[in-house]
Amino acid sequence: MSNPITEQPSKYDNLEKMDVLELLSNINAEDQTVPLAIEKALPQIRDFVTAVVPKMELGGRLFYIGAGTSGRLGVLDASECPPTFGVSDDHIIGLIAGGDIALRKAVENAEDDVNQAWKDLEEFKISEKDVLLGIAASGSTPYVVGGIGDAKKNGVLTGGISCNENSLLSHEADFPMELIVGPEFVTGSTRMKAGTAQKLVLNMISTSIMIQLGKVKGNKMVDMQLSNKKLVERGTKMIMDELNIDADLARLLLKKYKSVRKTIDLYKDRLNTNELN
Repeated sequence: MSNPITEQPSKYDNLEKMDVLELLSNINAEDQTVPLAIEKALPQIRDFVTAVVPKMELGGRLFYIGAGTSGRLGVLDASECPPTFGVSDDHIIGLIAGGDIALRKAVENAEDDVNQAWKDLEEFKISEKDVLLGIAASGSTPYVVGGIGDAKKNGVLTGGISCNENSLLSHEADFPMELIVGPEFVTGSTRMKAGTAQKLVLNMISTSIMIQLGKVKGNKMVDMQLSNKKLVERGTKMIMDELNIDADLARLLLKKYKSVRKTIDLYKDRLNTNELN
């Protein structure tokens, strides 16, 4: 690509001469274009999710790989799935070029090694049962493109999220997803619109997969981990609403069974048994 969209000049200039409200208003105006770009990619996202669910139903895992902002967003989304949906830490796994230290500090040249991603993935014994999603705003990051290519050679289903048309990543991945958000407010700063688009789509992918896997009931996170007081109260409210019981009984049952889903299911089973008797 001679001039990828993510590197094209901003539509705005002389940013240093804008007052604060003007800066904020213009950034906000650009951010509002992101959901429209994602809407155009919904069929691509649907195809990927549809392909992932059967793999995960059979015990496969979903891996994310990325560098810089893209890598951090993948790790973030993966790390939020266990507390939200009650899945194990190895259900969705996020890897970033340079390792965990790169979550806080840029690691020089980490993204330029075309072979490193597969080495990182091999530590998790990735196989054809799993799925790999590469995330790269440019669509050309060697760590990501190389990892996707190696995964395909080893029979792993692959997807790619990028913000340029016809990128290397799109050509390499089985399921390319292109989020064409246009030039950034600060030229080339893909932590902005491109990062926002990636975050939104990762939310969509993991959430829709978890729903398809039965981790949501109605619209409630019935398998969430009860890791703090706020979540215990949320779980208590879910049980009250679902079973039409008071708060004290709901808290007592939740304390006993330690799971919103288990509490609801066992309580309903008990009611049904009593009705039959």
